[in-house]
Amino acid sequence: MKDEYRHKGLRRKMLEDLRVIGIVNEEVLDAINRVPRHFFLSSAFEQFAYQNKAFQIGAGQTISKPHTVARQTELLDLQSGQKVLEIGTGSGFQCAVLCAMGYKVYSIERQRLLFDKAGPLLASMGFKPQLFYGDGYKGKAAFAPFDGIIVTCGATEVPEALLNQLAIGGKLVIPVGDGEMQWMYTFERTGEKEFNRQKHGEFAFVPMLAERAKGE
Repeated sequence: MKDEYRHKGLRRKMLEDLRVIGIVNEEVLDAINRVPRHFFLSSAFEQFAYQNKAFQIGAGQTISKPHTVARQTELLDLQSGQKVLEIGTGSGFQCAVLCAMGYKVYSIERQRLLFDKAGPLLASMGFKPQLFYGDGYKGKAAFAPFDGIIVTCGATEVPEALLNQLAIGGKLVIPVGDGEMQWMYTFERTGEKEFNRQKHGEFAFVPMLAERAKGE
């Protein structure tokens, strides 16, 4: 894999486009700039890698739009060194951006094909998240509490297990809805059973499913 001058130029142009459509956190933009998105796509899509589009990555899943990745990362609003759980490793792109932010990242993927591909790719880029093959609905209680939890697939409801695994002051970023579009929400834990919910616009995600994918 090569990250050439043309890729870097396209990435800079993409960052300018993200600023125009509302991404303001320069730390997030810098992290995205340090993660070559074309590494996470089939070579057939390389020429489109720095457009604000989602692409199929296999197993019925997609790599999210750059704007979606940037916005979810921005909504986490964490500091370097804090602990984040990602639900839906997918291609590994969002996971790489979280690592580039300096977070201590744990990530769960239910599709074996994607899980097997993401680990070696992330390692080859120098990122060291802890990856797990399993059911994202259950979170990862053994490593809780988390300062942030980010869900990269559309949920029909907010999993109680994820809320319970937030630290006090921690934040869950999750798209919720059962149609083609979902509303992005944040849930900030303010007490043992108290959460501050905020709504942040419409986005499109593949569905969040329970358990590991069948037949694997």
